[in-house]
Amino acid sequence: ACRGEDPSAFFHPDGERGPARSAREKAAKAICGTCPIKIKCAEHALQVREPYGVWGGLSEEDREVIYARRRVAS
Repeated sequence: ACRGEDPSAFFHPDGERGPARSAREKAAKAICGTCPIKIKCAEHALQVREPYGVWGGLSEEDREVIYARRRVAS
């Protein structure tokens, strides 16, 4: 679903914070929500520890929460 979309929708510019960042991430996640490979995309981002952007509907912060939960569980 993201093919053909502006990559800046998925990656924050330097210094983006607060409502602007939340709005951009929400829009990116909405695009991801229509994607047939959303799960594979998210799995890839988690596997390679992708540090930036929204991947498979997961923001940088979402992935950090998952990493932390995995550390606690192991």
